[in-house]
Amino acid sequence: MAGCVHVPWYATAFRSDKLEEALVEITQIAPRYGATSYHVYRYRDDRYRFLQVVTFEDKLQWERYWGGPEMTRFRQVHSGWYQVPVLYQWADISIEGAMPADPIMSGGPASLETPGEGGDAQA
Repeated sequence: MAGCVHVPWYATAFRSDKLEEALVEITQIAPRYGATSYHVYRYRDDRYRFLQVVTFEDKLQWERYWGGPEMTRFRQVHSGWYQVPVLYQWADISIEGAMPADPIMSGGPASLETPGEGGDAQA
């Protein structure tokens, strides 16, 4: 059964921006271990608080990622950038969904069209 792992991270003083960059980098390698999706959230009300969420088909894939050489090195190199312990939680996914992006609201090509002009935008 597919599941996702929630990993809460809390940056140490003055290291939140650096930790964010490092988390983005290390999370992007998760698909090499079978991840089907990944997210890193930074909280607006507490800029030192992060949540890494990674989805895998099975827990063994997660364990290979978490114990793999890249993640092990990440924890060694950046150990002073976050508070310990780091306690992750595996959660089964009951339902998930997403809304398709609205090209008009997201600034996509459709937002350049003027009604009745067939896509030719006026400058």
